Amino acid sequence: LFTPHFVSKHSLSSSSFSSFILLSHPQSVQKCSPFNIGSNFWCEVSLSLPRVLSSPLSSNLLSSSNGLLCFSIPRSSCFVVYNLLAKSLRRVNFPICLFDYESLTLVSTENGFKLFVLSSAGSSNQALVYSSTVCSWRRFEGSTQILSESCHQKGVFYNGCLFFTTLEPFHVVYFHLESGRWEASTAVLPRDLTFVRVVSDGYQKLYLIAGVGTSGISRSIKIWEMRKDEDQGVDYWVEVETLPEMVCRKFVSVCYHNYEHVYCFWHQGLICLCCYTWPEMLYFKVSRGTWHWLPK
Repeated sequence: LFTPHFVSKHSLSSSSFSSFILLSHPQSVQKCSPFNIGSNFWCEVSLSLPRVLSSPLSSNLLSSSNGLLCFSIPRSSCFVVYNLLAKSLRRVNFPICLFDYESLTLVSTENGFKLFVLSSAGSSNQALVYSSTVCSWRRFEGSTQILSESCHQKGVFYNGCLFFTTLEPFHVVYFHLESGRWEASTAVLPRDLTFVRVVSDGYQKLYLIAGVGTSGISRSIKIWEMRKDEDQGVDYWVEVETLPEMVCRKFVSVCYHNYEHVYCFWHQGLICLCCYTWPEMLYFKVSRGTWHWLPK
């Protein structure tokens, strides 16, 4: 999406430009339902995927970023990064032939893309980063065991780092993509949390979405924004929104209080919340401070 040709052809001022949310099913890769934010409707389309990606038995969709889709093809010992608009692809060979990994995050930037992979080989835990600009992998040793059980949650790209949340006891940790260094956020988390997620617009804002309650039951869901105290040089969370009570009741009933199924992401000024086991999506429009359900 950052190539000069695409930007000139589909500038944000052009009425023909639209952004979409794609809803797909792992057993039906060729079919997906795009949601057009501008016109507020779903439509079902057939994706024109190359043959190597067309079979759900031979490929798995792992991550997406700015119009790029990343698949794994275990039989070919490679990942495939596919440009949905240009209909071009790049194969990225596994670092080793028999590659066992827990999680993958695709990060698309103006200078290409990176693949971040968490892997456990024997007793060691590793983070591996592939850069499309140099076409090679870098391997970083480090303690990633704390993330191994929350692999459904992809890394959130913010300020050159990938941010993750852990299972209880809850923490926010981040990985520097350039240096390979792990750090724990110094911002103190709110109390009485039942689950935590983070989303980001990529550069300016980082948000925390969390349930608040006791005994693992969420009584409310709130959103906090990370801010920095310039005098003290420390980060802190500021509450910016609470999910309306009736909407909260519906959302937690959809999840059956199994918050491992809750997934959050940022899309064009929207903080989106959904559940892997329920085909409805809730979103918060940051500019207006309003909550909405996407139409079914």
